Amino acid sequence: MNIETFNLPWGGRELKIEFGRYADQAHGACTVQYGDTLVLATVVRSEGMRDGIDYFPLMVDFEEKMYAAGKIKGSRFIKREGRPTDEAILSARLVDRSIRPLFDESVRNDVQVIITILSVDGENDADVPALIATSLAISVSDIPWDGPIGGVRIGRKDDKLIVNPTNQELAVGDLELFVAGTPERVMMIEAGAKEIPEDVMNEAIMLGQKELTSITELMKKIQKKIGIAKVGKETKVLSSAKQEEKEKTEQAAELTKEFVHKNINEFFFDAPKTSKAARKEAFMKLADALTAYLEKKNVEELYRNRAAKDIKKIVEVEVSKHLLEKGVRLDGRKLDEIRPLASDVALLPRTHGSGHFMRGETQVLSVVTLGAPGDKQILDTMEEDDTKKRYMHHYNFPPFSVGEVGVLRGPGRRDIGHGALAEKALMPVLPEETAFPYTIRVVSEVMGSNGSSSMASTCGSTLALLDAGVPLTKPVAGIAIGLASNDDMSDWKVLTDIQDLEDGRGGMDFKIAGTRDGITAIQLDTKTHGLLPAIIKEALTRGAKARTEILKAMEKTIAGPRADLSPYAPRIEIVKINPEKIREVVGPGGKVINKIIADTGVSIDIEQDGTVFVTSDDAEQMKRAIKMITDIVKEIEVGETYEGPVVRIEDFGVFVQILPNKDGMVHVSEIAWERVERPSDRLKLGDVVKVKVNEIDNLGRVNLSIKALLPRPEGMPEYTPSERPPRRDDRGGDRRGPRGGRPFGGRR
Repeated sequence: MNIETFNLPWGGRELKIEFGRYADQAHGACTVQYGDTLVLATVVRSEGMRDGIDYFPLMVDFEEKMYAAGKIKGSRFIKREGRPTDEAILSARLVDRSIRPLFDESVRNDVQVIITILSVDGENDADVPALIATSLAISVSDIPWDGPIGGVRIGRKDDKLIVNPTNQELAVGDLELFVAGTPERVMMIEAGAKEIPEDVMNEAIMLGQKELTSITELMKKIQKKIGIAKVGKETKVLSSAKQEEKEKTEQAAELTKEFVHKNINEFFFDAPKTSKAARKEAFMKLADALTAYLEKKNVEELYRNRAAKDIKKIVEVEVSKHLLEKGVRLDGRKLDEIRPLASDVALLPRTHGSGHFMRGETQVLSVVTLGAPGDKQILDTMEEDDTKKRYMHHYNFPPFSVGEVGVLRGPGRRDIGHGALAEKALMPVLPEETAFPYTIRVVSEVMGSNGSSSMASTCGSTLALLDAGVPLTKPVAGIAIGLASNDDMSDWKVLTDIQDLEDGRGGMDFKIAGTRDGITAIQLDTKTHGLLPAIIKEALTRGAKARTEILKAMEKTIAGPRADLSPYAPRIEIVKINPEKIREVVGPGGKVINKIIADTGVSIDIEQDGTVFVTSDDAEQMKRAIKMITDIVKEIEVGETYEGPVVRIEDFGVFVQILPNKDGMVHVSEIAWERVERPSDRLKLGDVVKVKVNEIDNLGRVNLSIKALLPRPEGMPEYTPSERPPRRDDRGGDRRGPRGGRPFGGRR
């Protein structure tokens, strides 16, 4: 075993890189340790190329192992890891989006990256070492790739930027930024922030780039020292027939490029194409003309069909050229112009809140559901133990939203990623739980998609939350900023509000969400070999301008949260009790609290500090449940009046239940003003009587009186001291009671 180790002091900790210990049959493998977080990344490339696909088949999997945190999780019956958590999927997407642009997209060999978390320390997130390990594993392998790149996380606390902050520092800060790339170019950005101004965000991104210098320099040294030669695109010798087929395919492709380049103006720029239908029609006419042209050139049908598959990509290139050379967009808009906006609220009659947002042909319906505190989602991952999630945003992208037929198999990685982005964008403006204790779920249904449905779902979520009466501190909007550029970035133009054909090679999808006062979320993907600092800065500026314009349009629909919740939304009342009384409310095995829930139909959640949340959509049942709870924990005071049933009768008096599980005794002398021989002469079990608390003795026993609430008969004299009613222990016998045992037997 030949182990190579490299170390780098970085961000106040040591980064340790190791090759040769694990997975020597993979085409590239390495471990990266930061603190006590240790990650293994492997990469393998298939020998054969896949037929019949028009994309580069890259797979990135992020494997969370519970042993890495020293935990055994799962159900009672299944203890091994199953489907990846949403957090693992988001981490896999983060790595995928960083490395994908540096592969040759024309390659059809499968490439699989598997990232396995072997150890986590709870302080250092695995994403940074995961990207570094992946970059190194690919770099030293024979797989063609234009890396290496690095990744760094930037936080901010007390207005000071922090390089690779710990999880604890992130929790108390106002920025979590992940930057992937090189010191010169940015490949990927992922950020969540609490209304960070654009200039501060730009400063943080530039710091991230600067911090990538040392790690990328080390990577290049490692690649030079232990890396092997990269293989070519073709990995096998072709037969003469296959070689002829390849040459004919390439010839048809060249003829297609030439034809589209010469005729793009006629089909696409003869007039503004403002709708997807208009662009689809232009494609059909172009395809028909291309087929006729290739037939004249004696290109066989097989190769004509292959060439037709690339028309969209070729048109995207030509659209980008027009943008660079003439500043002309396909739909006639200016470079910083947003498509027409429309919005509505309160569209669904029985939901708790709904918002409908349109930007051009991108259309999203967002729906809010408010629930009890007990409806929170429980997260159980390597680094989180039973953490409760109060706000959830779920994003659905059905195939009809793009006019296609597809199979519905639940949310894919893209759906989870887009949902998490919109969720992140709204988190900083949600009300504090103490002021608004509801669990909040928003579902965004994409009804039509043509450019950044994730940012439309952010806008739709804001509308729906305001319609539901959720007191957001500020409204949030989002926009996607695009790019047209040439290969060496010597010429580029930033575009506001991109759609379909503007997101091709040389472009970017720079999603920016926030309020008027700052950024709350960013997600950047690029189809370049990285973005220049000037592009980043202009994109941030464009994003701020567009957000303001969108927010103005949204405020015309709904300016702030509704004063009242929907009549169909549950109400939550908060009751504070002594924490020492919690066990009395819960009861043995939950018997007491479950009976209250069963009798009233409410939902009850109790915090350790004695905060009780009672949730119900029935006001009367809520009042009833609250009374039952307060009765259980109520402290009895002398002089108070109660009403309750007689639960026990003795010769010396009766016991009355004045609160749940709390009885007091009415001595025979306190039943009536006149003499009572036997309590059973006046009262029977189950009789409901009004009583007054006369005394609580030093043992906590409650002495009650019925006659104290009755009018004194006319002419009846006051008691003399010697005629004072007997104390609770006076039983006409000794203090042990009539049976010589406890002064009172049984229930009290």
